[in-house]
Amino acid sequence: MAITDTHPAPTPGEPDVTPDLAAEHGLTAAEFDLTQEILGRTPTLTELGVFSVMWSEHCSYKSSKRWLKELPTEAPWVINGPGENAGVIDIGDGLAAVFKMESHNHPSFIEPYQGAATGVGGILRDVFTMGARPIANLNALRFGDPAHPKTRHLISGVVAGVGGYGNCIGVPTVGGETEFHRSYNGNILVNAMTVGVADADRIFYSAAAGIGNPVVYVGSKTGRDGIHGATMASAEFTEASEEKRPTVQVGDPFTEKLLLEACLELMATDAIIAIQDMGAAGLTSSSVEMADKGGCGITLDVDRVPQRETGMSPYEILLSESQERMLMVLRPGAEAQAEAIFTKWGLDFAVVGRVTETGHLIVRQDGRVFADIPVGPLVGRAPSYDRPIEPTPPPAPLAAGSAALPAPAEDVLLRLMQSPDLASRRWIWEQYDSSVGADTVAGPGGDAAIVRVNGTAKALAMATNCTPRYCLADPETGGAQAVAEAWRNLTAVGAKPLAVTDNMNFGNPERPRIMGQFAGAIRGMTAACRALDFPVVSGNVSLYNETEGEAIQPTPTIGGVGLLDDLEHRTDLAFKDQGQAILLVGETAGWLGRSLYLREIHGREDGAPPPVDLPAERRHGDFVRQLITSGAVTACHDLSGGGLYVALAEMAMAGGIGATFAVPDGADPAGWPFGEDQGRYLLTTTDADGVVAAAAAAGVPVAVIGQTGGAALTRASGGAISVEVLRSAHEAWLPEYMGVGTSRA
Repeated sequence: MAITDTHPAPTPGEPDVTPDLAAEHGLTAAEFDLTQEILGRTPTLTELGVFSVMWSEHCSYKSSKRWLKELPTEAPWVINGPGENAGVIDIGDGLAAVFKMESHNHPSFIEPYQGAATGVGGILRDVFTMGARPIANLNALRFGDPAHPKTRHLISGVVAGVGGYGNCIGVPTVGGETEFHRSYNGNILVNAMTVGVADADRIFYSAAAGIGNPVVYVGSKTGRDGIHGATMASAEFTEASEEKRPTVQVGDPFTEKLLLEACLELMATDAIIAIQDMGAAGLTSSSVEMADKGGCGITLDVDRVPQRETGMSPYEILLSESQERMLMVLRPGAEAQAEAIFTKWGLDFAVVGRVTETGHLIVRQDGRVFADIPVGPLVGRAPSYDRPIEPTPPPAPLAAGSAALPAPAEDVLLRLMQSPDLASRRWIWEQYDSSVGADTVAGPGGDAAIVRVNGTAKALAMATNCTPRYCLADPETGGAQAVAEAWRNLTAVGAKPLAVTDNMNFGNPERPRIMGQFAGAIRGMTAACRALDFPVVSGNVSLYNETEGEAIQPTPTIGGVGLLDDLEHRTDLAFKDQGQAILLVGETAGWLGRSLYLREIHGREDGAPPPVDLPAERRHGDFVRQLITSGAVTACHDLSGGGLYVALAEMAMAGGIGATFAVPDGADPAGWPFGEDQGRYLLTTTDADGVVAAAAAAGVPVAVIGQTGGAALTRASGGAISVEVLRSAHEAWLPEYMGVGTSRA
């Protein structure tokens, strides 16, 4: 590797780079020593900024990459797994699905509208950077206790930000989840997911190549917003966190729409050799990652970077996280063609550097060198920690009979249906445009969203899932359950689950208890992904989600994507007609540990979570999917939070039809209706005998528990509740909480 003969000199007026200044940038003493070893000298301020963001937890995964290597990432249908901007899977007919999930947790707590909006903008860029047109957005939101004074404000801002960005750019927001718990009082979670479609033979990657090739900046101008955003996202919150508002970026979805169209237009030519969006750490991470993956160097002349503020230093330009920007390496001679396209779309275009053979990142302004860093060591010698682990002690099982029904089951159901975690999210999703593009087949409110692959009979199904209360009690079981539930959600609409993206949200990894949670969740996810042929193709890790030492519940959010080869072979959860048989697939032991029933009705959060039988999950899901494909099923719904009685209520409300059902003799009066046993589905069919016979042949437990009909949910042994009473309570809680009246049904 050639060595540069340019050495940056101290800049008048800049502070001296000292261990204390390095510590302010988030580097430990040992990490600062390593920067000096790599450089053979003390870094300049600009170089310190580069090291600080590239070695931040957010960018380097220094506490988590040792564990992430355990996740299964390969399958015959995986085109590209983790390591690029997004994962890519083959969906047949020369097409690929491209998708990823990322967090914008800390920014959304500090500035909820812009934090959530720019989270959506960032994940959209990750997908269209790969050459895919985004077809759907999803989100997974966690807020604090509804009684907390900030919760209502945070919900309002985050939901408006998600909707504002997605609606303006014209990508439908089709699904997600929203939960509440006091552990998120000081650190909410905003996880954003985007799914796109591309030609399988036209996927774009980020490895720079071609010595002398132009490095091009496109998109919006660079400002001072978002500087040190990646570093801020790699530290705990304190009482001073409100002062970090300047580290939150400001988004412009209309500019992003122009950038999307311009990039896709240029991608239709042969001009692009490599492309990388400027997300966390901005121009720094995009240029370093492109150079490292290409095994080359890059020289940047930052005075050529389009700027919307005067007097910006190289440090500020490199670390800015201004939105709606891309970095490209172009084929020689393609500059004029590319510039014409971006000019047409009203976007900035500038040649800001060249690919070099030096292996160094060299940053110049007005001909003066401000940084000269060898890229290989910057990336390859980034800190990697195998942090101490304290396993989560196995929780004691719930004592038998300790959570008896305190009231008739119908009264309990009514309380559950209007509880914060089970109440309708209509007030949220009605602020999102879920049908723009005209390909949304099933939007929010079901087990999984379904979006048609334009111009074909096939569709992609997608869902986000996690049950943090399980993960806190037993991280390994919780990690497996999150994957299994995503798999069930896709199966319940008739889709074949293909792959996973994840968002690992945890507290401070320097605490052994937190690393024990992370390691346990990874083990559970790994086991489930292997058992279900459901590889992880992309993802994000968000650590330090805690405030004043109080961590969030461990939340390994799973985004699942599946394929429907033919849209005719799908179903949803709504009861379709009177007199159809209702069947329960799976075993019901009445597991109440860590259930919503236990928390909402008894005020307790104890016991062990329900076990996850992965072979049974696979067997039951494959059987259910075959039934749906064959046309034998008229409705299907997976059982999760709240258990069987809640699932029945959701199916009845969706279809506007009641049901009569029987509780088996000897069943636990609380556990049978409200237990959260895993691997279960509710089905309706007009051929109960045929389904039961097929289940017996497949070794799948199935029981006929009732039939649809009437206007109420009625227990054969007594007790009934009107579907409309349930609907009214279910729809009322969130809008009333937000002070906007009752949402329309």
